Amino acid sequence: MHKMYTTRYLPNTRIDVADALRGIAVAGIILYHSVEHFDIFTQEPIVHTLPCDQTVGSVLAWLLSGKMYGIFAMLFGLSFFIMNDNQQQKGRSFSGRFAWRMCLLFMFGFVNVAFYDGDILMLYAVYGLLLIPVSYLPSRAVWCIIGLLAIQPIELFCLLTDTTIDHTRLFSIYHQTIALHEHGTFWENAVNNMQYGFELNLRFNVFSGRLTQLLCLFILGMQLGRQRFFYDEGANRKKWHGILALSATIVIALSFVDFGSLKPWLTPIYNLCILLMIVSAVVSAWYAFEGVRRALHHLCIFGRMSLTNYLLQSIIGSFIFCGYGLACYRLVGITYAVLIGLGMVICQYIFCRYWFFAGQSGKAERSSHQRGPLEGLWRTLTWIGHR
Repeated sequence: MHKMYTTRYLPNTRIDVADALRGIAVAGIILYHSVEHFDIFTQEPIVHTLPCDQTVGSVLAWLLSGKMYGIFAMLFGLSFFIMNDNQQQKGRSFSGRFAWRMCLLFMFGFVNVAFYDGDILMLYAVYGLLLIPVSYLPSRAVWCIIGLLAIQPIELFCLLTDTTIDHTRLFSIYHQTIALHEHGTFWENAVNNMQYGFELNLRFNVFSGRLTQLLCLFILGMQLGRQRFFYDEGANRKKWHGILALSATIVIALSFVDFGSLKPWLTPIYNLCILLMIVSAVVSAWYAFEGVRRALHHLCIFGRMSLTNYLLQSIIGSFIFCGYGLACYRLVGITYAVLIGLGMVICQYIFCRYWFFAGQSGKAERSSHQRGPLEGLWRTLTWIGHR
């Protein structure tokens, strides 16, 4: 009989490479939301297009679609481990406090979905609750769960039993929502998004194979925290090099395969391998090269305000692309939309720098704030009533 997992009493210092990955994920999410015109797939003719639009869209879909949310999910699991482990080291349980923290995240998501129907915070809040029971399991059991979720069990079951999931309601809500994005007022959009946003995203996660994959990545992030994978310790660099070599090999091999009828099952697995390739390449390069650390330092700043940046991009992006705002959904093609997304990333980065380093001069950067505005609020409310 295996015992429950308990802390190893090792210090959980801040992991800069995790902040950099968080920054990459949020910037990537903004860029890909721009490719998708913030979920407006219009049938109207688009005014300003370029011949390279389809190529740009395909490359960014391969690199970003599903992978950035996945990295976010993995780092979410890592953050849970760190907070949980810190409380265990003090002899306290974090389970109840974390459940409350997920309730708060759900509320942030409910505000966010009023602006952008593709909100993931509410789903993450629900998935996050599942980390509580898993956190008590020994590592061997956790790895078994990760392995089971990684093979896309729902899609595999459907494939083996010739079962089809009915997605009629997903498409019905989607068409209604897109029509409102194009021609509805802000209030009509907000009410519709708050009414159907959570269901729409849950159904889309089932449709795209992300339902089990995101949960897999939550738990994987927690487990990598237990194994201290993100610290430059022991043989960790060699392990990341191994993950990079293996994931890159699988990605290259699958790139030449016609998935055919296996597409619903193999596509999420292919995407997971691309995600692992990106993460392992970033972590390997971070610890190997000082120049990479200097270059990615800017994304660390962006990543430290990931929640604030995520809500900001929903508000700004929806205003730029929706009919009630600048209606860019029918004005710009994919390439121009990506440039708009890049502009959003730069503007939000400037805000991050101002927030963290306002009123400072000289070479030594010392934060005027420890956390972003929403991160600070989330932390304060998480620990409310705590003594």
